[in-house]
Amino acid sequence: MATPFFDCLRESFENARLVAIVRSYAQGILRDGPWFDSFIDCDDKTWAGFLTMVRAIRKLNPEMAIVLPNSLRSVLPIRLAGIRNVYGYRRNGRGFLLSGGPLPLRQEGSIEPIPMVDYYLEIARWMGLKCREDSAPRLYTGVSVEEEAEQLLCKYGIGPDELVVGLNPGASFGSSKCWPPEYFARTAELIKQECNSKIILFVGPGEEGIASAIENQTDTEMINTSADKIDLELLKPMIRRCNLLITNDTGPRHYAVAMDVPVVVIMGPTDPRYTASNLENTIVLRQELPCAPCHKKQCPTDQRCMLSITPEMVLQACRELLERNRAYEA
Repeated sequence: MATPFFDCLRESFENARLVAIVRSYAQGILRDGPWFDSFIDCDDKTWAGFLTMVRAIRKLNPEMAIVLPNSLRSVLPIRLAGIRNVYGYRRNGRGFLLSGGPLPLRQEGSIEPIPMVDYYLEIARWMGLKCREDSAPRLYTGVSVEEEAEQLLCKYGIGPDELVVGLNPGASFGSSKCWPPEYFARTAELIKQECNSKIILFVGPGEEGIASAIENQTDTEMINTSADKIDLELLKPMIRRCNLLITNDTGPRHYAVAMDVPVVVIMGPTDPRYTASNLENTIVLRQELPCAPCHKKQCPTDQRCMLSITPEMVLQACRELLERNRAYEA
């Protein structure tokens, strides 16, 4: 959701060397894009990693830093590295560490949820950077990862003209965002009956049990990617190959938007206003409940926000998107 901000940054500083401080596992998301010249590993889990990160930043001697996360903790390595010009949102008691930045919008004393795309772009506007009228997110892939994806698709027996539906049943945020495995299994059955597509089950680290639970609930043939350990870089061309993605409200939904892949999002505990942008090819299924949005990692009650969304509701959303994109004939 930050890539439109990165567009502003690169277009405003065309000749500058731009370096992103990103966790190592997430660097593949941004790799091959036009924004950054290099990466520094964001490692603040141990003192050794933290100090290594600070030294790497200091060695670059940057003229300026922009901090997108809202935490006080995210500013500390920047300041310890000796960077004088540091910008970001002035919130969470960290304003004294910043050279400047916007204040978040508030309503009746509380911070007003706005789309994260716009939230990041507000920093660019505050700084007077060049901003495109088009705020659509973008992701890019390189030749080597494209070739790797082609090899996987060939291994899976997926031809260039076949209808492919992706299922993303995990969520690193927590179990509260996860639709039940039996619901995904039933959805796979309905999709197979409806349009006889190939179904890919995308599986992230630690989600192998979820994938197994889905497979154990149905005889419908699916391609389980667990053994292939698809990382966040390889996931880009794999999702782009899908004609449709069905996902919990988690990272791959934003991949789909960036790749212009139709996506059905099953949303539970999060506030939809944070992602209410670039929804032209997205259907968000969400139930209005007194307890939502709670933003809790684990549901303390019965997870009704997710359980009340049925496979039949998801199928109908899939029909609408596939017909809209003329991916199949019902």
